[in-house]
Amino acid sequence: MTGTPASAPPEPVQRLLVPLYAHPGAHPAEWAAVARAAGRVHAVVLNVADGPGDRPDPAFTDAARRLRAAGVRVLGYADTAYGRRPPRAVAADIRRHRRWYRVDGVFLDQVSARAALLPRYRGLVLTARLLGARTTVLNPGTHPDPGYADLADLLVTFEGTWEDHRRLTVPAWTAGHPPERFCHLVHGVPADRAGEVARTAGALGAGVHCAVPGGGPNPWRTAPLGTATTTEAAR
Repeated sequence: MTGTPASAPPEPVQRLLVPLYAHPGAHPAEWAAVARAAGRVHAVVLNVADGPGDRPDPAFTDAARRLRAAGVRVLGYADTAYGRRPPRAVAADIRRHRRWYRVDGVFLDQVSARAALLPRYRGLVLTARLLGARTTVLNPGTHPDPGYADLADLLVTFEGTWEDHRRLTVPAWTAGHPPERFCHLVHGVPADRAGEVARTAGALGAGVHCAVPGGGPNPWRTAPLGTATTTEAAR
């Protein structure tokens, strides 16, 4: 018996976590591109000066306001120095982000992957929520001890180059969590390979990602591929 072949299931929808580490005054096109892609954006990380800075920056205040008006969640960047930074200093950064930029949540960077530091990060996440952070992202940049997946709303389990991402394997414990709990941040991506990054992340169980063309010390100064014009992406 013949019939109409079943159509292939649709690819899972990939959301973008955007660490846009560029000043809005110097890179307005990149910020505008992210706002235009609001429907695909999970959140944008606001990083004024490896944290909130010493005083409010009006350009970032305006950029955060525009993103929120477009329906984009904004997260304040706070460095944890792999558990070496005092919790009080991290909490101060979260407090300033909330007061100066009205962020919706927090992006804790340079997070330890070690089981021994789980209590410290559990305390940081609790502090962030008590300070009003509705979303908490942890970025160890690799697959940490499985306990970290129970702490945050989103766990960044890969941060690195496109070449390394293509060779990535994931531990079996990740299959016990939904894809929307994991994120891959990929830089040095060729302009025509953004779709490949999204598919690879999805196949590896990560429902959130970011693919940028940049490299060097700060690859996150450009908008993700697929949100910017060719000129913008090449900067």
